Order: sequence, then structure tokens, then C-alpha cells
Amino acid sequence: MPEILSMEEALKKYVKNGSSVMIGGFLGCNTPLMAVDKIVELGIKDLTVLSAVNSFPGGGCEIGLLFDKGLVKKFIGSHIGTNPTAVKQYMAGSLEVEYYPQGSFIEKVRCAAAGLGGILTPTGLGTLLEEGKEKITVAGKEYLLETPLTANVAIIKAQKADKMGNLVYSGTPNTNPIMAGAAAVTIVEVEEIVETGTINPEDVGTPGIFIDAICVGYSFEQYREKMRAMCNNIGGLK
Repeated sequence: MPEILSMEEALKKYVKNGSSVMIGGFLGCNTPLMAVDKIVELGIKDLTVLSAVNSFPGGGCEIGLLFDKGLVKKFIGSHIGTNPTAVKQYMAGSLEVEYYPQGSFIEKVRCAAAGLGGILTPTGLGTLLEEGKEKITVAGKEYLLETPLTANVAIIKAQKADKMGNLVYSGTPNTNPIMAGAAAVTIVEVEEIVETGTINPEDVGTPGIFIDAICVGYSFEQYREKMRAMCNNIGGLK
């Protein structure tokens, strides 16, 4: 059974200075926003952050706050260009970046969740991405071996959970279900917790066996307002 904790309790228990942390979501969409805010509040630093991309365009919000506060020492993902602060830190040499094409990044995370030894992909052949990687030929075609990506903690976002940790997602879940099983510990941020048995089995997006801690985050209304504020910052939706 997963623990039901406040977000602050979960972070203090599982995320330490120097931890590697997977963060679900994509450009703020279904990102665990309260978790990010609490990490900033607690000042947990020297983090290795694994995420598909590192910030909503323009930065200054969601995962971008971790870079703004200087809490990230290494970023592993497929893109940093949406965050001006991260780009400056990378150019100055204060931020280490490990790049993977987005499809390769997701598959490397999935491999960790599935207990696989890696994937074979032609993506990156003949580029800088092949440096230091094993090449394997199958049926006369050459591939790069991409090994699994894991982390100390995965922090994901779902709409709701029952008390056994079974999750229901709303809209596009993106990286959250894939990251759920890829780390040693998984914390889920949800809008509500319901009684066990009230979620239809066919609606479960991630089984509770993968979840270690359930935390109630921002309400749907609060989350929506935060997303609107992000869009307003880049002249988007009003």
C-alpha cells in the first residue's frame, strides 16, 4: 500500500540534495506543479532532473523554477531551448546536459520501467550521439544500443488516485505513466484521492503497484489558473 502524505512530507522523505529526479509532464501539461513549487520552497539542490523538456516556453514557471533557483546540476532530456536560464547556465558551464532524441529518451525510460536491458535504434547514427555507444547489427542493419534511464525518484501527475494508488489521468498523460515504474520510488501528485473500488478497472492508467506515495496537489481550478498564467507570460491564451 502506498503512503498518503503531504507533498512536503513526501519530498522530505524521498528527495535529498543530489538526488536524481524524473519529472512527468510536457511543457507544463500534466506536470506536478505543487511538487516543483515545494522543491523550490525546501531548497533541495544539486539535482539531476530527467524530463522530456525542461520548461514551458520562456521559463520562470513549472520546471523552469528549478533552474531559476540554481537547484539543478544536471539535466537529462531532449531539449533545453525553451528555458533561457538553463541555456545561459549550460553555456556558462554551470549546468551539465545529457541530450537524447525525444523518442530515444522515452524508450530509455520505458526500458527501465519494463526491466529491459536497452533498445536498438537507428536514430543518431552518424552523429555526435553515437559517440561512446555500442553499435549492433541486426539483419544487416546497424543500430545504436540505448541503455535504460532510471532515477532515485519519479514525480508524476494524475487526476486522481484511489487509496491503493491506482491512477486515472485526464487529457494527455504524456510521460507520466512511462516514468511511474522507472525510478526506485514514485510519488504521484493528484487532484483528489478516492476510496478503493470507486475507480473502474478499465479507467486505470497506472496500477497502484508502481506508486509509493500519494499526495494531493493543486485543485483542477488552481492548476488551470497556473496554466493560464504560463500562457499569458508568452502572449498566449487569455
